Amino acid sequence: MGAGQRSFWAWGYEDRLPDEASRRDLAEQVGALLGGGPLEERALPRADALKLLEPRVKPLASVPSSAGTRDRAAHTYGKSYRDLVRGLHGDFSSAPDWIAYPETEGHVHALFEHCAREGLAAIPFGGGTSVVGGVEGAAVGSRYRGVVSIDLRAMNRILEVDRVSRAARIQAGALGPHIERELSPHGLTLRHFPQSFEFSTLGGWIATRAGGHYATLYTHIDDLVESVRMMTPRGVFESRRVPASGAGPDPNAWVLGSEGALGIITEAWMRLQDRPRWRATASVHFGEFAGGVTAARLLAQSGLFPSNCRLLDAREAMLHGVSATGKAVLLVGFESADHPLRPWMDRALEIAKGAGGASPEGATFQESLDARGASDTVAWRRAFLDAPYLQSALVTLGVVVDTFETACTWAAFGALHTAVKDAVRAAMKEACGGGLLTCRFTHVYPDGPAPYYTFLGRGRAGDELAQWEHIKKAASEALHANGATITHHHAVGRVHRPWYDRERPEPFGRMLSAAKRAVDPDAILNPGVLVDP
Repeated sequence: MGAGQRSFWAWGYEDRLPDEASRRDLAEQVGALLGGGPLEERALPRADALKLLEPRVKPLASVPSSAGTRDRAAHTYGKSYRDLVRGLHGDFSSAPDWIAYPETEGHVHALFEHCAREGLAAIPFGGGTSVVGGVEGAAVGSRYRGVVSIDLRAMNRILEVDRVSRAARIQAGALGPHIERELSPHGLTLRHFPQSFEFSTLGGWIATRAGGHYATLYTHIDDLVESVRMMTPRGVFESRRVPASGAGPDPNAWVLGSEGALGIITEAWMRLQDRPRWRATASVHFGEFAGGVTAARLLAQSGLFPSNCRLLDAREAMLHGVSATGKAVLLVGFESADHPLRPWMDRALEIAKGAGGASPEGATFQESLDARGASDTVAWRRAFLDAPYLQSALVTLGVVVDTFETACTWAAFGALHTAVKDAVRAAMKEACGGGLLTCRFTHVYPDGPAPYYTFLGRGRAGDELAQWEHIKKAASEALHANGATITHHHAVGRVHRPWYDRERPEPFGRMLSAAKRAVDPDAILNPGVLVDP
């Protein structure tokens, strides 16, 4: 965790972005990896040199707000590759006119009325970590007189804890670390740790159906939502707090993944876990990636439900400092607040070894609330949290570097993986002269995995976004053509809209448009996300 000032253009805290000497070393290392010599460093943008267009409209006086230059710049984009490149180049031409910081639901209601009256677009903003254009106002169009970014950071309290039912009522603006700190004295945890954990909010997780800590069983935030409260321009949407219900279609399902297009989530009752006391971790090496795929499938179908079951191909393992042996690595972990885990881990290793794997270090068993685990697992966790900082640093070196993720059935994975590799490598060859592509599984289910790909190539000054778009389109087309989803946990936003429109059933698209008209008749909320105004 950092403690400095958030960057207005890059990931995370300014003082954690690699310094000049580190970036110089990185330029040599990645340059050698990609071939063609060291990379060239680009000048970093300076906050005191920012020049933004003047606000077109004034803030609403009754709600805390800001029209400061740095605040507007920091709310212009999320943290996708496109966002980082534009921020690095100092392009904040699509900055919101002002930022609202509501402290109550009354403030949110007042903002809705003001935006409808004045013809403004309202874009909900959680932690600003969207990688799919979910918080950007650039594409709202000329029908709006201005754009307001509605930042929920002031609505961040744990309102109520039900220890008996293991649940808590939490405001949507609460960041991940704050939630865990507040729950810890109760011996509880939400146990939802996406890569953006430090900077993302509960409301953002719900609105984007975020994937979290668990590789099996409780994979998405969906599994942890008990009930949810959302403000819409046409009234309060609040689902009943029950453990389960068969009463018609699930109201929560209309909020999960709604991405701020139907309303602003203000609070939710969340299912919690007792803080784990026992942990077991191990890493299993495979000479062939296919052996690791088989092991991951058998573990997902075993009923053991490991908390960690992440498969890294050889290049992914090397890139993140987990292993330089040229082998794929399967990271396996179990945790429990109730019982030791040796039988579960013993059986998991037996399954993995039966698929051709070897565990050189064996398993690590610990009884501690702060256990760290086996060495490969520790290395992966560190690299996982540092990866967004690394991406920001690579962007300053002109590297075209991004990720895309999906989910498919086990039966479809082989053909999908081949198609994706062929399409992306060909696109990187055309756009960048070559590049590096890696794959890992972030989550696994009994019926299929969630593959997550990373690509890197050399960028040409001024052409980086066109190069990225060429590669991203090739990847997305390969996913769609092979029956996979356009996103497993990164949401739709504006980047994935074309493929989402083709993926969803056509009648459901009409249902979604009708729902939008019912709760947001003036189409002020996040125009262009999920449905058009």
